[in-house]
Amino acid sequence: MIKIGLMILKQQEDFTGVFSPTERMILNHLLKNEKVYEFPNMLHLKFELFGRQQIIQAAKDLAHSQARFTTFEYSRCNEKFWSRTPNGGFLLKENHKPSIAIEDIFLNSHLYAFECATAIVIIFYKAVLHLIEKKHFDHLFANVYLYDWHYDQDLSIKTRYGTDYIPGDCLYFDNPDVDPKTPHWQGENAIYLGEDLYFGHGIGIRSKQEMIRVLNRLRKPGATKSAYLLEQTTRIQFSSLFPFAHPSLHRFIVAAVGNNLFLYE
Repeated sequence: MIKIGLMILKQQEDFTGVFSPTERMILNHLLKNEKVYEFPNMLHLKFELFGRQQIIQAAKDLAHSQARFTTFEYSRCNEKFWSRTPNGGFLLKENHKPSIAIEDIFLNSHLYAFECATAIVIIFYKAVLHLIEKKHFDHLFANVYLYDWHYDQDLSIKTRYGTDYIPGDCLYFDNPDVDPKTPHWQGENAIYLGEDLYFGHGIGIRSKQEMIRVLNRLRKPGATKSAYLLEQTTRIQFSSLFPFAHPSLHRFIVAAVGNNLFLYE
């Protein structure tokens, strides 16, 4: 359920001319969920839908890139923009813009290798880069450091318990009986793409059951516990980034007629 100010949004038919197919898919998830998602106005809703669309697109772009999965020990990056730290992280070099360095991961993906948590943070940064003005991105994330779940506080990521999975969320497939010889497969961070599809760096784009099947093949001998989807969500708090929204967002006009809301370009 979606609440816009004091109004409850129950249908999405009025927005098919404005929202993209991916945004409408995300909107439908919000509308069908019993949880109430509140937005101050329609522009905030549009901002989040577009942001989630960018997360999904960034995940697909990474899935089809040449960036490899590896452990921290063997991680690698383009040394033109990043310094590889002893623990396997990537620290942005001085005098380089974070916007260009993040884009380079996708443009020169063959030069990169990292594990799944770092991949999620990279996806989030890439999405935000297309969500807010580039000058704000370069200011907010001037000291970007890519390592595991390390991220700038301005990225505003929160993890909470619950099963209200929304496309664009990061979810986690736990593998409790992982083979101790391959501890890096103790679980898989994955972006929920919608329509029972998930992207996990190292596994690719799979359904829920396929994700679990892959992880189950990586259990210790005699394992009895199956991998499973954890009841938690990790997501960007889009309201924190709204003040930095790209000016193109403000080309929309919002109108209310009775209990119906309309959004026009």
